[in-house]
Order: sequence, then C-alpha cells, then structure tokens
Amino acid sequence: QVQLVESGGGLVQPGGSLRLSCAASGSIASSNVMGWYRQAPGKQRDLVAVVSSGGSTNYADSVKGRFTISRDNAKNTVYLQMKSLKLEDTAVYYCYAKMLFRSYWGQGTQVTVSS
Repeated sequence: QVQLVESGGGLVQPGGSLRLSCAASGSIASSNVMGWYRQAPGKQRDLVAVVSSGGSTNYADSVKGRFTISRDNAKNTVYLQMKSLKLEDTAVYYCYAKMLFRSYWGQGTQVTVSS
C-alpha cells in the first residue's frame, strides 16, 4: 500500500506563486510515475503534470511555462512549483502516483487564486 500526503496549498493573488509538495510512503516501487491532477468545482479531474522516476515529464498545455514539476527520489517526494497563477488555476490539487499497475491518490489540497 502507498500513502500520499500533500502540503503547500493556500490562497494567493493572481500572478503569485505557490509550491505544492507530496510525500509518498509505504511500498514504493523503484519505477513509478508521480504527479498532480486538479479538480475545479463542477468539473472533472484533469492532469496538471507528472514525472517518472527516470525524470520524464508531461504537462497540461494550460500550465506549460508557468508550472514546474520535480521530484526527489531519495525522499519519495514530488513538488509542483506554480508561478504566474491565474484565477482559473483555482482547484483542489491531488497528488497522484502509479506503480506496479496501481494508482494512488492523496487527499487533495486547495489552491485558491483570488484578488
């Protein structure tokens, strides 16, 4: 079993920055994908960014150039640095991990962009 614990959400003004962190614990496979999805009220959960244990990344078009995903394999932790935040980035951000053909989710952290 794998547990994911997110931190770093909050309220920020448009144009501001936030960094999310997600620490994984439990039975962590050496080969895995970790990342972030988000869900705004009334909308489906969508990919934000993911990174493989080998360092390959994939971003949603809407965040390219503004968000950066990174990971520390020694700490089993993935980070999402968010810059130039927009009102439409407001959502609950969920940490995601996939390993050994199973998917895991964190409890979610709220990011609110508002003036």
